[in-house]
Amino acid sequence: MRRTAACAAAGFTLRFAGLLCGLLAGAAAFAQPGGYADRDDVHEFVRAVAGRDGLDEQVVLRTLGEARYQPDVIRVMEPLPPGRRSWRAYRSRFVTEQRIRNGLQFWQAHRTELARAAAEYGVPAEIIVAIIGVETEYGRSMGTFRILDALATLAFDYPRRAEYFREELEHYLIFARDEGIPAESLRGSYAGAIGIPQFMPGSIRRWAVDFDGDGRRDLIASAADAIGSVAHYLREHGWQAGESAAVRAQVHGDGYRPLLDLGVQPFLSAGELAHYGVSSLAPLAPTTPVALIELDSPDQPSRFWLGLQNFYVITRYNQSSFYAMSVIELAAEMKGRSR
Repeated sequence: MRRTAACAAAGFTLRFAGLLCGLLAGAAAFAQPGGYADRDDVHEFVRAVAGRDGLDEQVVLRTLGEARYQPDVIRVMEPLPPGRRSWRAYRSRFVTEQRIRNGLQFWQAHRTELARAAAEYGVPAEIIVAIIGVETEYGRSMGTFRILDALATLAFDYPRRAEYFREELEHYLIFARDEGIPAESLRGSYAGAIGIPQFMPGSIRRWAVDFDGDGRRDLIASAADAIGSVAHYLREHGWQAGESAAVRAQVHGDGYRPLLDLGVQPFLSAGELAHYGVSSLAPLAPTTPVALIELDSPDQPSRFWLGLQNFYVITRYNQSSFYAMSVIELAAEMKGRSR
């Protein structure tokens, strides 16, 4: 009642004032997440990580007090509604002439490091280059969000994946302490990924490597460290040296549809495909584990591939089958032109 009267006193009719103030109050309720240093859930988190990781509780609390809620982070994290997926549109963002040309230049500039990474980890140079190309266009676009803001927003104001992002925030706080970096200083993606290869903080701590031998794992300024870290990450997730990632497939009838529900991990053997009306367009041993991948677009027929172990490994970097196939096709384009 007092809100309505105050608005009416400002010259509004009582009815309109009530409507306006109700709308403003509703907007404020959605616009005021954050205030992280004053929240009970944040204090609980701080006590837990300080106890586990030897972090200074007051330092962590002051650091999180510097974090700012980012509504754009929440907006872009939401999945696309049904019917909005399009392989054609997705591919057109990443497999472009400019990205191919820039990738070939990056390959040439870092051919020594790429050859060493391929020899040491068994991952082809073109796959390493393609991942870096899709992630940041070879370091040209590493993100503009403060990592602290992005991770705090997702850890405390995005319930759908809060557990995962609280773990990443914890990794980030440890990483910043260990590297002597002010936690509020680094910028990256809306999801909190960092550097040329866009590693999450937990991935940096587990799989980043010092590939240039300077004593630091620097994924922001060192292309060599980024190259070695991508290759190390893929090998540690099961990359099979000398093997393909995917082969083209054909489907007949509708018997294939249950296979799409199995996901991207290759559980089915190639010898079982015929039972589902699926055939491989390249020779595969009958025991080869495969997953059926559909690349669908609203305005054209779907394309089908058989994802092999290395396809699945690429999806450990990003769980989208569209992402994995964009990496594979960008890599193929660059390899074809590098000869």
